[in-house]
Amino acid sequence: MEKRVLIKNVYHRGDKCDLLLESGKIKMISRIIEAEANKTIDGEGKHILPGFINMHTHAAMTLMRGIGEDMPLMDWLYKKIWPTERKLTDELVYWGTKLACLEMLKTGTTCFNDQYWNIGAAVKAASEMGVRSVQPYVILDLGDRERWSKIKEECHKAWEESQNWGPLNRFAIGMHAPYSVSEEMLVWGSNFARDRGLLVHIHISETEGENEESIKKHGMRPTEYLESLGVLGPEVIAAHCLWISDNDIEILARHNVKVVHNINSNLKIASGYKFRYNELRDAGVTVTLGTDGCASSNNLDMLETMKTTALLQKGWRRDPGAMPLDELMQLTTKNAGISLGIHTGIVEEGALADLILVDASSYAFTPNINFLANLVYSANSSCIDTVICNGEILMEGRRVAGEEEIISNVNKLYNKLL
Repeated sequence: MEKRVLIKNVYHRGDKCDLLLESGKIKMISRIIEAEANKTIDGEGKHILPGFINMHTHAAMTLMRGIGEDMPLMDWLYKKIWPTERKLTDELVYWGTKLACLEMLKTGTTCFNDQYWNIGAAVKAASEMGVRSVQPYVILDLGDRERWSKIKEECHKAWEESQNWGPLNRFAIGMHAPYSVSEEMLVWGSNFARDRGLLVHIHISETEGENEESIKKHGMRPTEYLESLGVLGPEVIAAHCLWISDNDIEILARHNVKVVHNINSNLKIASGYKFRYNELRDAGVTVTLGTDGCASSNNLDMLETMKTTALLQKGWRRDPGAMPLDELMQLTTKNAGISLGIHTGIVEEGALADLILVDASSYAFTPNINFLANLVYSANSSCIDTVICNGEILMEGRRVAGEEEIISNVNKLYNKLL
């Protein structure tokens, strides 16, 4: 018998049902399922949802939680983060990524789109934790021509090594940003990705100053500049896109670029808050949500991200209907699955079994008139009881295997960065 998990008496879209998971997928959803299973979960009092997908992380930045507080982005990067990152080792990235995966499991995330260093160590950590991830080789040359040959050599090597990764991890190209990557390497990285059918993860228009510098240097805004280089396409996942014009939106839509909104990071670094979600959505752009790294947002909690996103959209637009709950949920589930080209982020037969069970027995769900409203606006991630990825139970009763060891080791190691 294939490995099976049977979930009994769980609420799905307001109705009680059973789900049968087999070979990493949702095999069946029905009112009552009688079937043999390796594991049966009692879902009484719980609601089933797709696992959240964090579309913009720098996972091992968990090691730097709190090191660069109250600083604007460019000072934060040049004076604090990049000097600290020069001290990173495989060991540090491994344990930092394990800590990130632990936090993501505790907060209901089953898949993350990363962009960080030492990807071999990150993949090892993510694989051991059982979560799904996209792991890019990061290109960041700061215009230094002498680094180009090394970057190209390392990228080729990382791509070759990725052929031996397990099925839960995918290789990608991460180009930091138009201001930190030279024109030559932006084009080279884009071509490398397209030749191999890879995703590209890049920061675009995170701050107003970034736009101003781009206009001074190139005579164009960042989105226009990237289009002129031919690097925009459906494989591109653009983080932030906070300071974008109507023309930028048209360009992103024309090239089917996917956009990731990272509201908590944007607020904390004071980059801005008027993310143009309605305009992007109406233009046909697929929009998703992310937390950014723990050095800027301080946590990887997608429920918190969802709440802040909704409140800010309603607030700055002065429209309480600006972010309906069903639409908000899609940003961190279905839309993210579409952006990554993975059949996940949805509870339906045939989809990947990346799921969470929410315990609705607490005060936050009392009365449970509107489950999604309670989940987003009343509860917090402590309501997430069970997390399943690829049909494997990674957290049950809020317990994750090895969590004490992870926390202990990070507490022993992080001083190597300080």
